[in-house]
Amino acid sequence: MKIVTVVGARPQFVKAAVISREIKEHDSIKEIIIHTGQHYDINMSDVFFEEMQIPKPDHFLGINGKGHGAMTGQMMEKIEAVLLEEKPDWVLVYGDTNSTLAGALAAKKLHIKIAHVEAGLRSYNIKMPEEVNRILTDRISDILLCPTDNAMDNLNAEGFQDFGCQINKTGDVMQDAAIFYSNLAEKPSFEVPERFCLSTVHRAENTDNSKRLISIFEALNEISNTCPVVLPIHPRTKARLEKLDQSFPNIIYSEPIGYLNMIWLLKNCQSVLTDSGGLQKEAFFFQKPCITLRDETEWVELVDAGFNRLAGAEKSKILNLFSSINSTTLNFDIDLYGAGHAAKNILTAISNFNLN
Repeated sequence: MKIVTVVGARPQFVKAAVISREIKEHDSIKEIIIHTGQHYDINMSDVFFEEMQIPKPDHFLGINGKGHGAMTGQMMEKIEAVLLEEKPDWVLVYGDTNSTLAGALAAKKLHIKIAHVEAGLRSYNIKMPEEVNRILTDRISDILLCPTDNAMDNLNAEGFQDFGCQINKTGDVMQDAAIFYSNLAEKPSFEVPERFCLSTVHRAENTDNSKRLISIFEALNEISNTCPVVLPIHPRTKARLEKLDQSFPNIIYSEPIGYLNMIWLLKNCQSVLTDSGGLQKEAFFFQKPCITLRDETEWVELVDAGFNRLAGAEKSKILNLFSSINSTTLNFDIDLYGAGHAAKNILTAISNFNLN
């Protein structure tokens, strides 16, 4: 069996590492990796392939820095050419990026089976590009690999049981990664305070809205007076703040960092403030309370269990929730994401696929 894996963004590199490692245990499966180039900064792409101990991509497409239409269209064109050359049995896509949708669309039009990791997630905010990508990818996939019960419920509520696809609950590959890489964590090269909070801000809904962005950073700047905020800054966020002539000097900024550095920061921080979907879960894996700088989240089970609080972008709400969540005792002894067996479950589902 030949599987073509399509990746293009930092979280996908981490997820692909988990499944690539499992694939190596199966002599009957060959993997071809396509890197679309969606994240092209060396600290957000090449370094991950080195750290994650996965092969360098077989095909690098070099598509980045464009609008959604141009990026997705060019990815489809180049992915299609690779698929015609490689003739895989499956195309494996991850999450909700433009790379995900482009890979799925290219495969579908060539009648190649599609497996979607992280299927069934919903924010129910159709204005988010990620929401559009994940819904469309789910709709045309042959196997929907769901990380949680809630994801399964979403698909069933939308009628996917009648759409000619197979739905499997597999657990979350990000927990597999957190378990495997925890002992390999590396302290970043920049100076980190003994006590600190970890933050990331990169989603378009925040970076493209000046009011939201400034409000979030005002809150982080104020929090830094009591607990220094360490923020590896995304290139888009950095450019936006520079354009707005805003610096927020109390925050400790760094350039984008590698995954093993991020794991070290997660293990050693007091709490997490982020608009990243992946980091919300990683905070849980390392038993850290999390404040999500968005109005909704796909990981509702974390909110329901109290590990995550939705703050949106309002400064006063962020500050109030920060005070609240850091004074609350949380019991992290609960299995929400499969306890580290997701990769094995995913390959078993693909290998046993038999849709009548």
